Amino acid sequence: MRQLRIPVLVTAVAMLLAACSSGGDDASATPISEIGEGEGELNLVIWTGYAERGEADANYDWVTPFEDETGCIVNTTDMSDSNNGVSLIQSGEYDGISASGDATTRLIASGLAAPIDTSVFENYDAVYDSLKDLPHNTVDGVNYGVPHGRGANVLVWNTDAVTEAPTSWDIIWEQGADYAGDISIYDSSIFIADAALHLMSAQPDLGIENPYQLNQEQFDASIALLEDLNANDPLYWGAAADQIASLDSGDVTVGTTWQYQVNNVTAAPVEATLPDEGSTGWSDTWMMYSEAAHPNCMLMWMDHMMSAEANAQATVWFGEAPTSDAACAAAEEISPGHCDTFHATDEAYFDRVWYWSTPQEDCADDDDETTCVTQEDWVGAWTTLRGG
Repeated sequence: MRQLRIPVLVTAVAMLLAACSSGGDDASATPISEIGEGEGELNLVIWTGYAERGEADANYDWVTPFEDETGCIVNTTDMSDSNNGVSLIQSGEYDGISASGDATTRLIASGLAAPIDTSVFENYDAVYDSLKDLPHNTVDGVNYGVPHGRGANVLVWNTDAVTEAPTSWDIIWEQGADYAGDISIYDSSIFIADAALHLMSAQPDLGIENPYQLNQEQFDASIALLEDLNANDPLYWGAAADQIASLDSGDVTVGTTWQYQVNNVTAAPVEATLPDEGSTGWSDTWMMYSEAAHPNCMLMWMDHMMSAEANAQATVWFGEAPTSDAACAAAEEISPGHCDTFHATDEAYFDRVWYWSTPQEDCADDDDETTCVTQEDWVGAWTTLRGG
């Protein structure tokens, strides 16, 4: 359950991104080559639901076994969105974070993320090769974290109100006026990418090739589409629990969501799908703060979260794809069919998912002639759109 509210501006975003090509200030730092004795405590920034200890549901507790085994007492702070998560890590008060791709690049570029020697982990070898050494958490062959899970942002609808299952995001964009006041939208600047992704098929002449790396014309078109959507009085959800309540009450007919919310709606008939155009999504990474006060506990946690039992519980609880065959086998014991439902080994499915990524002035490529709108401008435009 990822709690979200209107994001605040992240300070010095342009400075953070300037170092992306070099891997940040700590690119030459030596990763810890052996996990030592735990320091007794671990302070994490997390997406809500990524560190459960049985309080919401006694069947889901992967924190207590970790604490019992390592002696590292886990303390967590929920981030509101990736911008907020980066800001929290900047405070220096935390050992690590469950970071999505629109945060990882910034954390690496700024030297906030520690390089990781994956050979120290017992469970890393079992992780699917398709989740290793990805551009959002690896620079010049140096890893800056380990996978947690991945998933797609999906289209949800109330089947009583929408009797024919939609297959396109058109129902939110071009048909939005038909559902004015009943549309549920993710409240974060990264949602600009959802508008851009729709324009990739709706207005191909714009030439959008990556919904996160937009030139000024493409960005302006995306904002114009969002302004049209805003005129239909959407309900911007500030926490997953809020969206669940809105879906349950029938106040929401269609919207963008995570599978977690769909799984937890109990009072209304809802379904969800990955539309034909594809979608945005996430491939999350556990990253260690470069000046972590409890690095051994953090490394132990990273290894724990790749273990079959912990990864199975975490990904079933949230509603995302596990990271290994062993985790899938354990997930099947909890929720039969889980790995098929969440396409754990279906790379064709994830080829249609654009993982969250940080907008960069250099467009995240080597073309010196191309300039894209920056993360800072994305946040500013979203704040203006939302009346902030």
